[in-house]
This record gives sequence, structure tokens and C-alpha cells, in this order.
Amino acid sequence: MPEYVSCDLEKNIRAVKAIFGSDGTLICRRLQPIRLEKPRCCLFCIDGMAAAEMLNEAVVRPISLLQVRPARETAIADFLQQQVLQACESKQEKKMEGLLHALLYGDALLFVEGSDSALILGSKGFMKRGITEPVSETCLKGPREGFVEPLLHNLAMLRRRLRTTDLKLEYFTLGTVTKTDCCLCYLGNCVDPDVLARLRKRLEQITIDGVIDSNYIAELIRDKPYSLFRTTGSSERPDVVAAKLLEGRIAIFSDGSPMAVTVPHLFLEQFQSSEDYYVDVAFAGINRLLRIIGFFFAISILPVYLSLVVFHHAFMPLKLILSIAAARQDVPFPIFFEALILLGSFDILREAGVRTPSTMGQTLSVVGGLVIGQAAVDARLVSVPVLIIVALSGICALIAPKLKAVTLICRLALMCLGVNFGLYGYLLGILMIAGLLAGQKSFGVPYLAGLPLFGAEKSEDSVIRTPFWRMKRFGRFLAGKGE
Repeated sequence: MPEYVSCDLEKNIRAVKAIFGSDGTLICRRLQPIRLEKPRCCLFCIDGMAAAEMLNEAVVRPISLLQVRPARETAIADFLQQQVLQACESKQEKKMEGLLHALLYGDALLFVEGSDSALILGSKGFMKRGITEPVSETCLKGPREGFVEPLLHNLAMLRRRLRTTDLKLEYFTLGTVTKTDCCLCYLGNCVDPDVLARLRKRLEQITIDGVIDSNYIAELIRDKPYSLFRTTGSSERPDVVAAKLLEGRIAIFSDGSPMAVTVPHLFLEQFQSSEDYYVDVAFAGINRLLRIIGFFFAISILPVYLSLVVFHHAFMPLKLILSIAAARQDVPFPIFFEALILLGSFDILREAGVRTPSTMGQTLSVVGGLVIGQAAVDARLVSVPVLIIVALSGICALIAPKLKAVTLICRLALMCLGVNFGLYGYLLGILMIAGLLAGQKSFGVPYLAGLPLFGAEKSEDSVIRTPFWRMKRFGRFLAGKGE
């Protein structure tokens, strides 16, 4: 492949065709004015990715009807770009690598006889998904639109909400093979310069063949890759990303992915919802408290129950002990193994319900919850109390879907500690989780930032949603420049 464009038109045509070989999607159209011998041109585009109607009206027709020759033969590309072509987006490029990158992304290339540079014409016209509400972040009240796969459409939705010149967009490319276009978005008057410098340094160190989704980037820039708790956030909603930028965070967009990565990411963000800011403040505060309590119950209720049944009978009423003993009288498995069977069944049914079509998923949930559960109790494979506790733990885990993996691992670890060491083991496990959270940082920001640990004035909008008129700081968590 030649490195630069040649002044010989035929040589450029042969070079491009040799690169693509027998690719049937490459369209090559030779152009020449009807009444003139020059300029002779050649238009290249990819079938299905370029807008054919736009090229016909903005490129093919003006060149075919051209009746005036350029004043200087050496400036023929400038003449076509400035006075003939009607494309809104056009630029000259001399390097063949840059031309091929634009061609593969839906733009058209125009080679001109006698010019050592080719024109890149913005003609992207590939099919894209319509803007719909994200399935993973639905809300009853608030905006209904979500990000889509094309990068420019996502940036346009974000720009429409943040109509300020402080919104900075920095483009970069990742992936030695895919050459995926990415964009760094932040507000210049809100962002922390130290956080921005850390992020840029980590992005520069990324070496990977291809980036298909934004999660590729999130895993490569994370503070502690093996930690249970993620230090990068994600969202498909433009309103959520815009709000996070106003708080001083940074968003990373990847072309081909509807998910935006946000950093820094704090522990409290796991329990926040965009709907909290679209409903009454009291109702939002109750919902947020329920999410926090639900996560604590999801990882604690089953380990505490196992600890009480195995070790601490004195903490339970006598009637309850007798009821549990009667329920487990004919169950052949130990209580820990019994709980594992039910947890595994619950997670299998949940995963199957997610992966199957919606109509079958609902049927599967009903059959799994009623028929299989009741059959297991009647067959004396499990006891009713453990079934109730596991069901309650599973329902509580659904309240905080962002912590699904964390809930699964923490609950299993606490169960092992509770069965072997009782409530002491459970408390030890809780302290270990708290220590892990306290020692973790996200791009230099403490992971527990925003919690009411050092005074209410430093924890605006944390456990309880703060009314807008009570938010004194410029930004809820990180910016703090309006204090």
C-alpha cells in the first residue's frame, strides 16, 4: 500500500482496488465534466455505508455539469472543494491510511488527476437503530431516549442537554485492528484536573487489537481490576451522563456502543436512579433507602439465618426453633447445601428468564417459582423456611441490579463464614467488606466519598436525596468549586 496519494489518477485507482481486492461492496465511479476534458476524477465509497443520494446531488451532478476550468491546474482539488462540490463536510488528505480509515467509516473519497491529495467527503449513510428508551434503565417519569450505536448521534444528544462552550470533546482512536473512534467528554469548569490527567495517562497506555464495546475500555482503565466493586460507572441515558458531567465527572464514548463509561465512580452511585430527580424528594429518599437496605438484606439475611440455626439457638424463640426443626425433619441435605441448591436454582431461573424471549421468560418465572419450588418442598429436598429466606434474599438482590455480581459473591462468602464461625464469622466478613470499600479509590477519589461520615455538609445528596434548593455546592460530589 502506498503511503501517500499520487498525482497519477490511474495509479491511485489501482492502489485502492488492490487493497480491497475482490470486495464487492467497493464502488468506483469515474467522473468527468460533459463539456470539458478535465478535471478527471474518481469517486470511491462503500455500498451500504455511504448515502448514495447525497453523493449524486453533491458530487456527481456538480462535476458532470462543470463548465469552468480552474485557474491553476495545481490547485484543482481546492477549486473543486471550494467552488464546485456541494458537500457540507469535506477535507483534503494526503496520507493513504487516513483516506482508507474514512472510507471504511462511511465517507467517500474523491481522487483528482494532477492532485497529490484526495478529498474526504462526509457521506455517512449506514443504517442505525432508532432512539428508544434503554431497557436496563427504564423509569416511569423522565426522558425516554437512550444512546444508540453511532458515536456522533450520542454526542449530539449530550450536546443538546449541555449547551455550553465549557463542554469539551476530545477524540482518540483505540484498537490496532478496529481503529475505533472514541471521545472523552467533560465540563472544563467542573472537572478535577488530577482526575483528568490520571484518565488520559491510562488511556494512552491501552494496547489492544480491537474495541467493540465501551466495557473494553472500562476494564482496561479500572483502578483495581480484581476488586468486587467497579470503579467505573456506565449509563445508556443522555440525561444521566449530562448530570454526571455537571457533578465533575468524565464520560467516555465508544463508537458502536450505546453505553457511556463515567469516571470517577462512587459506591453510592450503585443505589441512585435517574428517576430520583424527577419525582418528589420524599418519595425519592424512601426509594433510595429501600435500595440500600435491600442490598444489605440480600447479602446478610441468609448468612445470619444459617448462623442462628447452626450455632446460636439461644437467640431464637423456642417455637421458632421447633418449627424449623419440624420443617427440616425429612430433608436429607445439610442446611448449607440446601441453601446452595436453592440459590443456584434461583440464579439459573433468573438467567434463563433474561436470555429467553419475553413471553417465554414470564412463563418460565411462574413455572420456576411456583411449580418447581412447591415440588421441591413436597419432595422433601428443601425445607420451607430456607426456601422463604432464599426467595427474600433473591428479591432484595433485584433492587440493586448494578450490584448483582457483588451480591452473589458477598452472600456466598458470608454464608461460608456464618456456617463455620457463626455470627462472629458474619461480622468479620462485614468488616472485611467495609475495609475493602474504605481502602478503594476511583481515579484518586475515595470510593466512599459522599457518605455522611464526616459531617452532613460533606454528604449532600447521598443516602437521602437532597432537595435542589438545599444543594449548596456546585455539583453534588466532586466539583466543589462553588463552595
